[in-house]
Amino acid sequence: MFLIDSHCHIDIDDFDNDRKNVIERALNMGIEKILVPNVDSTSIEKIVKICDEFPNVCFPMNGIHPTSVNQNYIKELMVFDEWMKKREFIGIGEIGIDLYWDKTYFEEQKKVFVYQLNVASELKLPVAIHSRNSLEEIIEIIKKESIKDIKGVFHCFPGNINQAKRVIDMGFNIGVGGVVTFKNSGMAKLVEELDLEHIILETDAPYLSPAPYRGKRNEPSYINIIAEKVAELKEITKIEVAKITTGNSLKLFNID
Repeated sequence: MFLIDSHCHIDIDDFDNDRKNVIERALNMGIEKILVPNVDSTSIEKIVKICDEFPNVCFPMNGIHPTSVNQNYIKELMVFDEWMKKREFIGIGEIGIDLYWDKTYFEEQKKVFVYQLNVASELKLPVAIHSRNSLEEIIEIIKKESIKDIKGVFHCFPGNINQAKRVIDMGFNIGVGGVVTFKNSGMAKLVEELDLEHIILETDAPYLSPAPYRGKRNEPSYINIIAEKVAELKEITKIEVAKITTGNSLKLFNID
């Protein structure tokens, strides 16, 4: 049995003082692979360096996070394209729309999102989608664009069961993280109703720590806590949760 953290910002400065220890702790606790999404041109080189330092453990994605999109989005896309030519990535992410922090560049966010969806389609890579306060807008964009062979995960899924079913019908997985452990969590209710075949586990570390570490730095070893909560909700063993969700992640991101 082993687990995968399918979405971890291990490159963030929060880990600069003890990154190696954090990764070793995860490995010792059965988390054998850590998938690392990109944010923008300022983070990609560091991510690649970390993943090269921890081969077959840390795996890089390349993408432009919606909160990094502004009037200079063309330059960001140029850097994104350059990196896609330089090396292989397991996915395109973290991409999407964010209407929580700022709606100023909504139109630019849509352009960048669609561009990256098309790259993912062309290269047959999965996408990791950020959909904060924008789930319906993203569903509408994906349906409208009719881009072929798009698959991926809605990271930190923010919606209800009906929206989850629509996303699954479109060929996407549901990302379940620390929020599932929060009291009165809508995510917990969602997990109870969804088939595990559509779920992958993630931390979003250093953010969104599960209880009892809520408010503190998150880390990939806490995938164990998330898996235990999912097992409790589904009334099955943690081993079963690990087997199915790990298999889902390996298949989605085409990792051996």
